[in-house]
Amino acid sequence: MKVLNYGSLNIDYVYSVPHFIAPGETMAAEKLLVNAGGKGANQAASLAKAGLEVFMAGKLGHDGEFILRLLRSYGADTSNVTVTDEPSGHAIIQVDRNAQNGIILYGGGNKSIKENEIQDVFSKFSPGDWLVIQNEINNLDAIIRTAKKKGMKICFNIAPFDVASLSLPLDLVDIIVVNEIEGAGLAGTEGNDFEKMMDELEKKYPNNSILLTVGKAGAYWISDGKRIHHPIIDYPVVDTTAAGDTFIGYFLASRIYGNDIRKALYHASKASGIAVSRSGAMQSIPDRNEVFEEE
Repeated sequence: MKVLNYGSLNIDYVYSVPHFIAPGETMAAEKLLVNAGGKGANQAASLAKAGLEVFMAGKLGHDGEFILRLLRSYGADTSNVTVTDEPSGHAIIQVDRNAQNGIILYGGGNKSIKENEIQDVFSKFSPGDWLVIQNEINNLDAIIRTAKKKGMKICFNIAPFDVASLSLPLDLVDIIVVNEIEGAGLAGTEGNDFEKMMDELEKKYPNNSILLTVGKAGAYWISDGKRIHHPIIDYPVVDTTAAGDTFIGYFLASRIYGNDIRKALYHASKASGIAVSRSGAMQSIPDRNEVFEEE
């Protein structure tokens, strides 16, 4: 079984700061790191480090080719990535002294994917393969419909959430993944009433399975009228960048390996806990033997 991750590839500029910058403020950063990132690339790295056969598809500029080298070093196939003369997508990330982050995204190549490129990529995949996507690239409607027509299973992380997400053919998606902010946007609720949020998600998306991550409150699996909760596995927090991407990659990998939902939530929680205890995005994601060591 193949896993196609059609998603974003970003250059992350990570600034360590005393606090998030305020309007009109000029502040000296304490440190700068330049990392490979993007939710697509991070999730591809997570899936590959978990041991799956992963294929990355997307678009980036020559300035981002180091990201492809890094993905290949983790075992991901990058032959479906288009390299262009335009700039790569990038992110400016503030990480404060409490290890919280704030992110500004520039789309670059991630927002210039063409339909003929989509058709070429999907010609290499078969029924039963998985598609993993996020909300940082264009032409998602065509990507979802093409995957479903091929008989592929679809995992969609609706991050970052925007109103346009509601017009996508979400009924074709097998697993919808959201955090508390994205879940509230999808459900149309406010605040941190997770039970109300889940009630609304079940009403609006009764035919989808939903994976909801809620920070320190853990994660919920919502499917077929059932809810399964798993707490976080606590590690010292250094940097929360890519924690959610790590969670998704290891959850899906665990399920593909045949584990039940509770075991998959455990593996995902452990992997994301390890990731937040380290700096960086892809580099922070643990290897398979760190997560599945008890198997």
